[in-house]
Amino acid sequence: MAKKRDTRLRRARKTRAKIHDLEVNRLCVFRTSRHIYAQIIDPSGGVVVTSASTLNAAVRSAVKNGGNVEAAQEVGRLIAQNAKTSGIERVAFDRSGFRYHGRIKALADAARKHGLEF
Repeated sequence: MAKKRDTRLRRARKTRAKIHDLEVNRLCVFRTSRHIYAQIIDPSGGVVVTSASTLNAAVRSAVKNGGNVEAAQEVGRLIAQNAKTSGIERVAFDRSGFRYHGRIKALADAARKHGLEF
């Protein structure tokens, strides 16, 4: 189990190093079996500009289960709306070492559909 986590974190470090060179806001995604979380972090890496997750009341009322593709799409929609109100239109996608499929892909596609550029 620790080996799987370590390899995911190694992939995440490599991705974050490349994003750091771009000096743009990053959309950081984290998932567990029950929830999915998304944050937009400023280029310095110290400030969370906006966030959304399946723990938000708006998302909880819209979806029954927080650990499925439908919930990820709702979080993607919400993070894109929050980003637009904060004046952010362009981000780099940080998938935190997770494979780009399933819930991670659904969140990214929903965010793109609602106006975020990757």
